[in-house]
Amino acid sequence: MINLPRVAVVILNWNGLDYLKQFLPSVCASTYSNLDIIIGDNASSDGSVVFVHDNYPQVKIIKNDRNYGFAGGYNKILSQLDHQYFILLNSDVEVDPNWIEPVISLMESDSKIAVAQPKILSQANKHSFEYAGAAGGFIDYFGYPFCRGRLFDTLELDKGQYNESSEVFWASGAAFFIKRSNWLEMNGLDADFFAHMEEIDLCWRLKNEGYKIMYCADSQVYHVGGGTLQAESPFKTYLNFRNNLVLLQKNLPANRAFFIIFIRFWLDFITLIKFLFDGKPKNALAISKAHVYFLKNIFQNISKAQKINKSKFNRFGLFRGSIVWEYFVKKNTTFSSLKKTF
Repeated sequence: MINLPRVAVVILNWNGLDYLKQFLPSVCASTYSNLDIIIGDNASSDGSVVFVHDNYPQVKIIKNDRNYGFAGGYNKILSQLDHQYFILLNSDVEVDPNWIEPVISLMESDSKIAVAQPKILSQANKHSFEYAGAAGGFIDYFGYPFCRGRLFDTLELDKGQYNESSEVFWASGAAFFIKRSNWLEMNGLDADFFAHMEEIDLCWRLKNEGYKIMYCADSQVYHVGGGTLQAESPFKTYLNFRNNLVLLQKNLPANRAFFIIFIRFWLDFITLIKFLFDGKPKNALAISKAHVYFLKNIFQNISKAQKINKSKFNRFGLFRGSIVWEYFVKKNTTFSSLKKTF
């Protein structure tokens, strides 16, 4: 009998009782044999821990003393585990029974594969890709992340166009597979991100060391999305704009980071003006606050920046053009319509 790697599915929970009731049964029905399912709780107050304890005795519960966010919460939980593979799974994700086997098989095939994700479809419309991850993540020259199957708010229907497993730039935190050895090598997620783009940062740090990030087309999951922070939330806007700037400063060579961030400040200002015209002053203010935070903490983030070895950097998935220009000016709304070289 083949000894399968020991895998931990870790669901970080913060007041997610309704999602656990709806989707934990599908996770518990997973067919992978060498598996532990763990709820990492970020100090919930909605009875979700009691619910899991009473109804799913096979599920292990690890409690944090307070809400450390997505990044800090996972860091604290995973530091207590010794499995060969970690799967960071959002509580609002429904899974197929055999969703784990194809991804682990793919990752076992190559020692350079550090991270992978399955195909992520919408739980509400299972024929459509979902916003957070779709068929794998990419990033453009100016640091804007996007997905195969989702450009900005345009979601493609799944017609089999992305049914081949392949390398990508980043994997979605909604269903994030990582080898424990690589997690430890990178010291996990950057807890200062709190939430949003911390998985992109981790993938980028791994790519700077020459590792591969993969999309596994033979596995699929179904994500609700926006379970904790809704798309229109000013706090989500703040985190996205703040963390995107930090992401660039940490992972680009210093001279290029200065140039790209200078341009991004102006592009962000255009978005701020658009929010004001759209009657969303709180979102506009969130961008301003993100810039203030970035400037106040610029030296702290410099200290966390990697020394970039260009000969090691795995550039696959880096789009050499501007996704903003392609989408809003040239009206290319699908991944296949992008002509620039990756």
